[in-house]
Amino acid sequence: MSDPSPASSPLATRLISIAVASALLMEFIDSTALSTALPTLAHAFAVDPIHLKLALTSYILALAVFTPASGWAAERFGARRVFLSAMTVFLLGSALCGQSRSLETLVASRIVQGIGGAMMTPVARLIVVGSTPKDKLLTAMGWFTMPALVGPLIGPPIAGLVLSVADWPWIFYINLPVGLLGVIAVMRFVPRSEPKPDLGRFDTIGFVLSALAVSGLVVVAETAGVGLLPPWAQIALLALSIACGFVYLRIAKRTGRPILDLTLLRYPTYRASLVGGTLVRLGIGASPFLMPLLLQVALGWSPLKASFVTLATGVGVLSARPFASKILKRFGFRTALTVFVTLTALFTAAPGFFRPATPMAVMMIALLLGGFCRSNQFIATNTIAYADVPETSTAAASTLSAVTQQIGLALGVSFGGMMLHLARGAGGALTPDRFTFPFLAIGLVTLLALPVYLSLDKDAGAAISGRDRAPA
Repeated sequence: MSDPSPASSPLATRLISIAVASALLMEFIDSTALSTALPTLAHAFAVDPIHLKLALTSYILALAVFTPASGWAAERFGARRVFLSAMTVFLLGSALCGQSRSLETLVASRIVQGIGGAMMTPVARLIVVGSTPKDKLLTAMGWFTMPALVGPLIGPPIAGLVLSVADWPWIFYINLPVGLLGVIAVMRFVPRSEPKPDLGRFDTIGFVLSALAVSGLVVVAETAGVGLLPPWAQIALLALSIACGFVYLRIAKRTGRPILDLTLLRYPTYRASLVGGTLVRLGIGASPFLMPLLLQVALGWSPLKASFVTLATGVGVLSARPFASKILKRFGFRTALTVFVTLTALFTAAPGFFRPATPMAVMMIALLLGGFCRSNQFIATNTIAYADVPETSTAAASTLSAVTQQIGLALGVSFGGMMLHLARGAGGALTPDRFTFPFLAIGLVTLLALPVYLSLDKDAGAAISGRDRAPA
């Protein structure tokens, strides 16, 4: 792709970053707001609250399936054009979500949203990097990453406020004016980028095989134990998923530019980041699904009250940012990862012991500390991923990381739902004690990443953390 020319002034750099960040803010708010609205949607659609996990996993699955195509599309058709098209698709999906009157139509609409979302974040990163001089990149990326910090922080309170004064479709309708302003900002401030028609052929076979492998695996995990599909269909889907994955591995070795480059797993730090990070996401991915049900269904709180308690997690995540680099420089990656993944597992399991008599302050402190530890863990594991990867493979490494992150989150929601289904039993009520087992289970899965991080060399990532190597 012929990237946009670097911005000529600090103001232009900032405007470009803010323009694309405004669209991403909409995406992050939407995802966190929906979690708060899950109990309300279950009542509106007259379905079991556990089945509402489909509304979360369908979106994440679409992200995992279509994200690998984003880089090629941006180069082939131009980054700004693809980004604007992605925003349009996301807004269309939002409107369709608001019009949904059944779980099935909501899931289909969320898939449309996910297709748009899959193209927005990776392409936005390309726009910012390609439009910014290297000496201004740190500032530009600071503006670009702001939605990931602010969105989860303000999403739940916005949802709680909307649900207290309006009907649930407005959770999705509020995306429309925000998105339209984002479209105008991108058209006004983001420079055009020339398409690259001679880029080469898209890895269509690899894309189809990886999509079938990923979606089959997630669908099997989503339907396991809850009776949504007969056992023979689940077995067939699992077999298809495994077969497609095996064929992809064989074909990818002969493809010049595979859609997912699995050879990158030969680098120990990158492998530890992907495997450990996926296990952690398997655990904490269930939290946005379990927490609203615990607070609103089991404890009987209003969406507004529940949203302000879960706000503590966002505060913890945000407060970790100033300390992360200092912690890594002082203790190194291996120590930081092993300590924070252990604490993350403990605080992930803690809500399972929330009861009506538990003081709200205690709940908020536990969630705040959990957010702080979780943020430090993810900053460390996302950073060390690129410690040994060659610069020429950074884009491929970023794509594979993004896909595995979404798979981990999707499987985490499915796992949490299955654990809650087992804890409740046939037709049982969702009482607070029924949540103890699911939260303990996701905490234990999170802790499975500990051996992965302990296997790292004590000096792993020292060059990027700034920490002196330990004496031999």
